[in-house]
Amino acid sequence: MKKTLLFVFCVLVAYSFVSSATYTYVGINGCKMCHKGASKGEVFEKWEKTPHAKAFETLKAKKEEKNPKCLECHVTGFGSTGYKVGDANAAKFEGVQCEACHGPGSAYKSLSIMKDKKQSMANGLIEPNEALCKKCHNPKSPTFKGFKFAEAVKKIDHNYRKK
Repeated sequence: MKKTLLFVFCVLVAYSFVSSATYTYVGINGCKMCHKGASKGEVFEKWEKTPHAKAFETLKAKKEEKNPKCLECHVTGFGSTGYKVGDANAAKFEGVQCEACHGPGSAYKSLSIMKDKKQSMANGLIEPNEALCKKCHNPKSPTFKGFKFAEAVKKIDHNYRKK
């Protein structure tokens, strides 16, 4: 009986470590390797031309690049495993990158997982929705001018698989 209880305890402890594993941000370079070029729908190139890509630059222009309230929406992974003020790796998380909308990519970034949508979602991939966008695009923002999800999502559409 003691061995059985010990075994069950060990399984529960091991499961808690696995289930509580956090996903980490990999940065734009980890995404663009597979989402760049004409054969991939020029996803990276489309993003690069958006205001999301230049979101951190707008903070620099206003001398707000260290303001935590601004960084929450203008960098990727702030307050988590991504952007940290003064960190040597901070530059790789500047702007609203792929993972700001699709979730930290550490567990779904491999091609073998990305080929299977269910597996990708099980490994942290997020399909952005209106609620996610409104975490930043809301009246708390000093530059908020309203937000119409149906219109905004068309401007950033890059799902090359459905085309």
